[in-house]
Amino acid sequence: MKSLSPKDYGLNSKVKLIQSDDHIGIIIDRKSRIIMKDGIRILDQVKKIKKITNNAIHLYTSAPVCSKTKVFLNKNNILINSI
Repeated sequence: MKSLSPKDYGLNSKVKLIQSDDHIGIIIDRKSRIIMKDGIRILDQVKKIKKITNNAIHLYTSAPVCSKTKVFLNKNNILINSI
């Protein structure tokens, strides 16, 4: 996996992106729970990435994810993987 520049996708420089063979991953490395407000922000980031590429988007996180947020992200074709 190689690291991507978030500026190329119009994202904040603090966003960590990686590219695998068939998908792009957004990395969130923190201990606090990912809630719906974070899910909406992640969806906005995914929309910006989708404007440039058609790769699948995965979310890599070490934090627990709220059950409503999991459903919301899965409904929008964002797969959640643990680090």
